[in-house]
Amino acid sequence: MKTLKKSTIISNLETAPGAYILSFPRSFDFVPGQVIGIAMNPEEKPRLYSIASGNKEQVIRILYTIKPGGKLTPGLARLQAGDSIFVSEPFGGFICGEEPAFWVATGTGIAPFASMFYSGVSNNKVLIQGNRFASGLYFREDFEKGMGNRYFPSCTREEVEGLYYGRVLKFLSEKETLDPGLKYYLCGSAEMVVDVRDLLIERGVPFENVVAEIFF
Repeated sequence: MKTLKKSTIISNLETAPGAYILSFPRSFDFVPGQVIGIAMNPEEKPRLYSIASGNKEQVIRILYTIKPGGKLTPGLARLQAGDSIFVSEPFGGFICGEEPAFWVATGTGIAPFASMFYSGVSNNKVLIQGNRFASGLYFREDFEKGMGNRYFPSCTREEVEGLYYGRVLKFLSEKETLDPGLKYYLCGSAEMVVDVRDLLIERGVPFENVVAEIFF
């Protein structure tokens, strides 16, 4: 892990029950899809979070949920504008280029795709976003406006008009065809990533066309 640098929080807003968007000034360049380490003091081991903001914005946004008993997020959620955090330089290789692709995300795994979307690389992408409840479809309004019929939000615990009811795995399994020539980027829980990866391979997508990042 690279050296942590002090940064001042601009805002730390609860965007859904137990889910927060933390914002602070951008002091580095990054590639959409990369992660940074965050700690509340420089002696602590930082936790990794994907950047959720565009690479031309002057603000870095991080999406996180409170983990009961967690070492960072309960305290992080209590911080306010003007408080300090310690942040690493960005790193990581979950990078998507300009080629057509499928993006599949659950929970806070939507963060790297949000960064790609806000960085302007979503024009030829299909986004499938899942969560238990509609309130957990983070950035949904922006995706609906920016991606139109290439955006498929889904919920597993409530039926909402306009949203697919079921897991992202079920959504993909119901598609008649899945183009094996495309790349499929997966980010979310280990269960989702493994299940969707196995489905894609069973449906003829080469292993090398499945790019995955697991969020814990």
